[in-house]
Amino acid sequence: MGARSVTHIALVMINVFLVGATILDARTHQRRLKAYRPLRLEKEQETSSASVMLNDDEKDIDIIATYTDATGTLQATRVKMKDLSASWVLENPADGDNDQQKGLQVLKLKDSYQAGKTFEKSLQNAMVGHQPVEGEIQYPHVASMNPVKLRRQALRLKRRDLRVAELIKQEKEADKQIQAALAAVKQSEKADTHVKGKHGIWRRDFESLNSDSMLKLMRDQIIMAKTYANIAKSKNQSDLYNSLMEHIRGSLHVIGEANSDAELHPSSLDRAKAMGHVLSIAKDQLYDCHAVARKLRVMLQSTEENVSSLKKRSAFLIQLAAKTVPKPLHCLPLQLAADYFVHRDQNTKDINKEKLENPSLYHYAIFSDNVLATSVVVNSTVLHANEPEKHVFHIVTDKLNFAAMKRWFLVNAPEKAAVQVENIDDFKWLNSSYCSVLRQLESARVKEYYFKANHPSSLSIGSDHLKYRNPKYLSMLNHLRFYLPEVYPKLEKILFLDDDIVVQKDLTPLWSIDLQGMVNGAVETCKESFHRFDKYLNFSNPKISENFSPNACGWAFGMNIFDLKEWRKRNITGIYHHWQDLNEGRTLWKLGTLPPGLITFYNLTFPLDRNWHVLGLGYDPALNHTEIENAAVIHYNGNYKPWLDLAVTKYKSYWSKYVMFNNYYLQLCNISE
Repeated sequence: MGARSVTHIALVMINVFLVGATILDARTHQRRLKAYRPLRLEKEQETSSASVMLNDDEKDIDIIATYTDATGTLQATRVKMKDLSASWVLENPADGDNDQQKGLQVLKLKDSYQAGKTFEKSLQNAMVGHQPVEGEIQYPHVASMNPVKLRRQALRLKRRDLRVAELIKQEKEADKQIQAALAAVKQSEKADTHVKGKHGIWRRDFESLNSDSMLKLMRDQIIMAKTYANIAKSKNQSDLYNSLMEHIRGSLHVIGEANSDAELHPSSLDRAKAMGHVLSIAKDQLYDCHAVARKLRVMLQSTEENVSSLKKRSAFLIQLAAKTVPKPLHCLPLQLAADYFVHRDQNTKDINKEKLENPSLYHYAIFSDNVLATSVVVNSTVLHANEPEKHVFHIVTDKLNFAAMKRWFLVNAPEKAAVQVENIDDFKWLNSSYCSVLRQLESARVKEYYFKANHPSSLSIGSDHLKYRNPKYLSMLNHLRFYLPEVYPKLEKILFLDDDIVVQKDLTPLWSIDLQGMVNGAVETCKESFHRFDKYLNFSNPKISENFSPNACGWAFGMNIFDLKEWRKRNITGIYHHWQDLNEGRTLWKLGTLPPGLITFYNLTFPLDRNWHVLGLGYDPALNHTEIENAAVIHYNGNYKPWLDLAVTKYKSYWSKYVMFNNYYLQLCNISE
């Protein structure tokens, strides 16, 4: 092969992906060809290929390279063999035909990566002095290389293989992540994304579809106008002060009682624009950052004081309304009592006397002075009872309401069920010498505590003690629950019910619950840190802290199943008397029945399922509707009793549907839905 001979080499469709545009000159193509992976120069001889080392004449070989550019167009260019890197090699497809060698030779460039493993093996053989075997491909230029270069090249090949393995691994991991993401998307498509409900202030009940931006704007304008008016007055700018006050009165008149934009007067927009103009003038004349901030702080403090005062007044009025008997409810017992004596019902004897002491029946204890409320408890219980003839209601009331209660259940006796009405004053054994709380209620100290509302500073105290002035705390009916074995000596189990509950299911399964040696079966009320013993008892007193756990879970009175046999065995009434005597100075707990109940039945209360007793309908307007519907007993504990105007409107229907509004006495007293 002569120095001047020209050998044309055709590359077999090597797809070269170029980032540039059209090839302009040979040097550009040379640089691009050199950028590809190194290829070994191999020349095939018969069945094997041998490495061909280029001499000086071969370096002047002209090469015509064809390739496709980024647009897919076939391009051609001419380069010199000497301009290529030494790593590019030629592979001769000829089988030793000398005639072909003399003429035009068609060679092809071969990718070194395809024979990488063989070359790497040759490197290793050269480094360790390996003797080639017959048929093995020889690399003469490898054998002549420096051992250090051979070692470096071997390390490069090793790093390349590791990098390839790492890239393959990363690609597999990426594929796994993509598959997992696709699976998650498919799973999310199957999921039900419908919002079931919200809680607290974010419930749908509290959502407002209208942003009421105009109303908010006008209220903010009034606040800023009052601020600038105070500053204007302090600087004797009477005209600006009068203008601001006039616009404040106008805005307040437009807002009126509105709670949304829809309720605003049609002139509200014009009024807001006029106020904005006046505020702009005031800002130009009076704006001082420190003065405005100082006035706003004063207004905030004044507002907080007003809110605190209103809260105290509201608490007082709520307590007053809660213990005030509405006129219709006051009329009812009067009419019933009058007819009781007119018809001489006092001579009527109980016709179901044999049921009253039969321990195999289902007995209920209701202690109340409210005729209408007690009738709802009895009616709702009987209505849902599977066997109403086996249910016996023991009602105890005071002397003032005994005639009315007796008359009501004589005229409106529940079908099949038995009702006994008793007067608490007939329990001669219940006196101050035996009953600790009765002795305390008769003391001057407790009476002063209850009736100190006339004290000049009593209202300023706030609501801390107002609820304890409710008359129910002065009534022994509220404490009679601690004397059940004495009131019903022949019964073994009894279900205690408050008069502000409604029964929605058959309660007979409660008698078959195994209390596991406990005396009281009740629903626990503790949730996280709420309604635990430290809420009701004074743990700063060592008598409490040494005997009880502050984290013990509280429970509710209102629906309690009592094992009277176990009660007598453990002398529960004696425990109650012991702690009542210790609390004579009200140092262990405030007045009421729940704190002494928690103490008396400490570690003696069996927790019932929450569905038996749902509380809070007398104070919480955000209870779960489903829980109310599924409850066996719902309890209107709190001030918002269902028979008062204070009642939560959406809960009132659960109670009112058991009221006999077509009853003669209810119509006579104008008691209606």
